[in-house]
Amino acid sequence: MGAAVQKLRQHLDSRIIGLRQNRYSWWVAWRDVADYLLPRRYLWLSTPNELSRGAPINQHIIDPTGTKASQVCAAGMMSGITSPGRPWFKLTIPDMDIADTSPVKLWLDEVCKRMQRVLAGSNYYSAKATQYHDLVVFGTAPMLINEDAEDVIRCVNPCAGEYYIANSPRLTIDTLYREFTQSVAQLVAEFGEDNVSDDVARMFNQGGAGLGREIKVFHAIEPNDSRVGGKVLPSRFPWREVYWQGGSRQDKVLRLRPYHEQPFSCPRWDLSGNDAYGRSPGMDALGCVKQLQLEQRRKAQAIDKVVNPPLKAHVSMKNQPAIMMPGGVTYVTDMSAANSGIAPVYEVKPQLQEMLEDIQDVRELIGKMFFTDLWQMLANETKDMTAFEVAQRKEEKLIVLGPVIERNENEGLDPDLDRIFAIMNRRGMIPPAPPEIHGFPLQVQYVSMLAQAQRAASTGAMEQVVAFVGRLLAADPSAIDNIDIDESIDEYADMMGVSPKIIRATKAVMQIRAARQQAQQQQQAMQQTMAGVQGAQTLSQTPVGQGGTALDAMLGLGGGGQGGPGQ
Repeated sequence: MGAAVQKLRQHLDSRIIGLRQNRYSWWVAWRDVADYLLPRRYLWLSTPNELSRGAPINQHIIDPTGTKASQVCAAGMMSGITSPGRPWFKLTIPDMDIADTSPVKLWLDEVCKRMQRVLAGSNYYSAKATQYHDLVVFGTAPMLINEDAEDVIRCVNPCAGEYYIANSPRLTIDTLYREFTQSVAQLVAEFGEDNVSDDVARMFNQGGAGLGREIKVFHAIEPNDSRVGGKVLPSRFPWREVYWQGGSRQDKVLRLRPYHEQPFSCPRWDLSGNDAYGRSPGMDALGCVKQLQLEQRRKAQAIDKVVNPPLKAHVSMKNQPAIMMPGGVTYVTDMSAANSGIAPVYEVKPQLQEMLEDIQDVRELIGKMFFTDLWQMLANETKDMTAFEVAQRKEEKLIVLGPVIERNENEGLDPDLDRIFAIMNRRGMIPPAPPEIHGFPLQVQYVSMLAQAQRAASTGAMEQVVAFVGRLLAADPSAIDNIDIDESIDEYADMMGVSPKIIRATKAVMQIRAARQQAQQQQQAMQQTMAGVQGAQTLSQTPVGQGGTALDAMLGLGGGGQGGPGQ
């Protein structure tokens, strides 16, 4: 095993150097973006025992409009896609006929609710908010999902500058490397005293200040390919994870373990070609943000020259005291001399109104780059609006965000939910599946506010068709035959994300209708029987002939009396 680990370490040490070289240009770009938008989420170097981490680092930010706009955009993504306050996904299977049966629908709904409880009970939503902010500013936002003994899952957000990524042949992220620091106490608690280096073990045993000393740690998650790095884990696991200590010997790692599923997600805002790293609204708005900082500086300089202008004085006042405070008196030798006393060098009359108007234009442009008008519309105007009305009013903006939302679902949410479901299933937190579902893969359908707004065009089309057919009924009642009412209800409820407990399964609906039809038939039979009884009673009470009744006549019983002619 030592030779295999040594080969793996050689591969890891060499791979991270190559990844660092590939990332360099993005690294520099991130630094520029971070200086003006989000300085606390960026690392230029992962340096152990650095004492300047808390020093002021937002020296480039005078007007925080860009930072505020990025926060609004991230909050809009959070509330519109993965809101903690409402369901944003549900589970289904490809075969809709089986998915529509009651046991399957109820099982899928129960699994979905259990997953939502796990998400709410962990740090998933706080980590997701950080991930969205990183995505908006830097264009790339990985998030690790680890198993946790207390909360089932525990999420970690690596900072920009801390991680390296690489594409798979399908242009999806399949490689994630990190370099970060941990204290001696954290290292031993996480990986065990036997796995850390001898120096770390010695500092841990000595205790005291050595427990807080930081050590550089490297972390790699990549496909478990025996051709790359050697065969160190069984091939049935598609993923492997390795932790190793910086500067330690090459025949030792801190941890080596396999995964059945990808243990991280890495959404990207926008892509170009084969790039692993994405572009972002923060990068697009950077020029406007820099312009805003420059204009604010110039405005402050103009105001400063008005309030505290540069001065000139007669040469006779050289080396003489001058009191510039309000109410102060400065004495001069000759008030009648030309240019005596103190006066401004030049009179400054800045066009502050024009400057403020231009600053406001730049602020609005920055807001548009971060889609603040869309997020504020969704937050403020949807209280009394349906999703269809939102899509009708702002459909063009949702079209702009459509590729971003779809990529976030594929690269961010799908790996998250696959990972969480797998962890819960291994822990026995998923109820036994009904027999009908065996052999079918689970699929995720997103029912967030933005997802519903995008699908509102489909629901609106259904509403328009049904309304059109309703108007035709007055002229031709047979027009209703063109509409499958049951299928329309199922499709509409599915698009709107309605709970399956509200809509009955097709089989249950058929049983209810059969029972209703049978009850109606029985009622009709009883009504016919009662009508016959009442008719017979009426006939028996109707006298005809010589003492007989109409009923006797119908039955051929004759006149009836003992003294009649037939005797």
